[in-house]
Amino acid sequence: MTDTVTVRYTCPHCDAVVSLERAPDLADRSVTTVRQPGWEYATRTDPLEVREAADGIAFRCGEDGPVTDRDGNEIEGCGRPYYLNFVRFEHGVELEPEPPTYGGPRFDFRT
Repeated sequence: MTDTVTVRYTCPHCDAVVSLERAPDLADRSVTTVRQPGWEYATRTDPLEVREAADGIAFRCGEDGPVTDRDGNEIEGCGRPYYLNFVRFEHGVELEPEPPTYGGPRFDFRT
């Protein structure tokens, strides 16, 4: 059996926190409100091997499992999607996410 660690991710829409068992050799790049074009996402309920082989994990806040506030108290999520994006390589070159998560202009619009 593979060793795992519990990792917490925060919904960028409402700050709800989800806990997820992950392999200890994490390759997380970013959490975004939109899918990265052409990337394949696993779901939170997929087996560990499937999640770790994907390009990232798609979440639906509070609808695909329990979420908490930052203190660990169970709350309802907002129901909006967000995406954990892993570091990806193609032909040995690290691919940049679209839009980039650093450098250049950034616009964070909250509705």
